[in-house]
Amino acid sequence: MPNAVEFERVSKRYLLGVHHGSGSLRETIAAGVGRLVRRESRKLPRDIWSLRDVTLQVPEGQTLGIIGRNGAGKSTLLKILTRITAPTVGVSRTRGRVGALLEVGTGFHPELTGRENVFLNGAILGMSRRLVERRFDEIVEFAGVRPFLDTPVKRYSSGMYLRLAFAVAAHLEADILAVDEVLAVGDAEFQRKCLAKMGSLHEGGRTVIFVSHNLDAINALCPVTAWLDEGEIRAYGQTREIVNQYLAAGTSLAGTRTYALRPGQAASVLQARVLDAQGNPASALAREAPVTLEVRLLVREPVPGLDLTVFVHNMRGVRVLEEAWSQKTPLDLRGAPGEFTARIVIPPVLAVDEYVAGFWLGSQYEDFFYEDDVLRFRLYGRDHGRPNRVIDLGLEWSLLPVTEPAPSRH
Repeated sequence: MPNAVEFERVSKRYLLGVHHGSGSLRETIAAGVGRLVRRESRKLPRDIWSLRDVTLQVPEGQTLGIIGRNGAGKSTLLKILTRITAPTVGVSRTRGRVGALLEVGTGFHPELTGRENVFLNGAILGMSRRLVERRFDEIVEFAGVRPFLDTPVKRYSSGMYLRLAFAVAAHLEADILAVDEVLAVGDAEFQRKCLAKMGSLHEGGRTVIFVSHNLDAINALCPVTAWLDEGEIRAYGQTREIVNQYLAAGTSLAGTRTYALRPGQAASVLQARVLDAQGNPASALAREAPVTLEVRLLVREPVPGLDLTVFVHNMRGVRVLEEAWSQKTPLDLRGAPGEFTARIVIPPVLAVDEYVAGFWLGSQYEDFFYEDDVLRFRLYGRDHGRPNRVIDLGLEWSLLPVTEPAPSRH
């Protein structure tokens, strides 16, 4: 089977402190004025390699997952794949039309309406107007933005923008679809629709490159996964095996993680901790006692609908827990400015195993924090000879004598 995507020793270097615009006259003038005003120093710029010597082949019809921590080079790889940027060294090849859903803002013209952007994207992908018209109603129905079709997309919310962008990319018959983590911006129902659609694309023989922190989705959709770490492919192979390696190496056993304050961000995570039954930070805890996950937050300005989600994976990549702040916290208490400590108590239901806890902080329209390997802890105790259990509820059995005859088999 021929390859849809080929990377041969691809590397990408960025020079820090150097303007990386698109080359438009406006950006060139703005960069020149900025240099005059700031009187930039004559120090040589520092370079950073976002990708290093990446070699990769994706056969036609395969769905490839790409995982890795923030800054590992995942988005750079997709931008090279979709010709948004060129590699510094090496060669990338694609066979067929490439559709992309990368970051919000990529691919749409903000001054054009939703309707016009659908046809524009179709033209960019080489589709005839007749073909776009044939798929138009299906795209609009999937995106759920019909009342706003003739409104410029610059007035769309991030969620509306994302829904239409994904619908266009998924329905305009590109041979290769590249999808970045922007699916996290949509609501839960739309995420389920997106994942179901991506599954159908794979069944239809399309090639899909899927970057995500959602390891459950990677496990469900991608038979093969590449793990990027500091710009290099650290492991490549069967998804379940790669996810297990990634989780095992993600963090050392640690009951506390502290984060630097992010200037200018409306809401930030300052610290995350695992607490034992006595309220002390711990990385090894008794299975028979409750476990508390704690997050310290700073909200600088009002964020309507601010939400916090915790998710816990075991070392086989199974998401054993996912709980959202919004499920129990009144709306008027979410998103008010101030510094807060949020805690969730997990009753003693998890089996003896090692676990990785991650957190998402954001709203329907914006992500402030998303890491799937913030904390790692171990529950110790007796597994009663059942090491593969995910949960241990300790349910009660009953044993009653039978006093009535068994029913007739005839």
